Amino acid sequence: MDRIAALRRIEDALAEFETGDTELEECERRVRAAVRTFATEFDGDRSAYRSGSGTIVVATSERKARERVRELTDVEAPTVERID
Repeated sequence: MDRIAALRRIEDALAEFETGDTELEECERRVRAAVRTFATEFDGDRSAYRSGSGTIVVATSERKARERVRELTDVEAPTVERID
């Protein structure tokens, strides 16, 4: 999914929430899904990684992903796995 497609999905979810056609929980789910899909479909040298606690980061390597999770969560030795 490219950036424009992700933004359109987010805009659609927000518009439906504003008109009352969807509840906040569903809106949040759709926005989260759009962002996660966007993050996991990067072209190039970056990939998405998920930590054991559920934090998702984008990095160029598993080592960099662990460093980023550590910065964000203060977990000393986070485990991460690549999201394909």
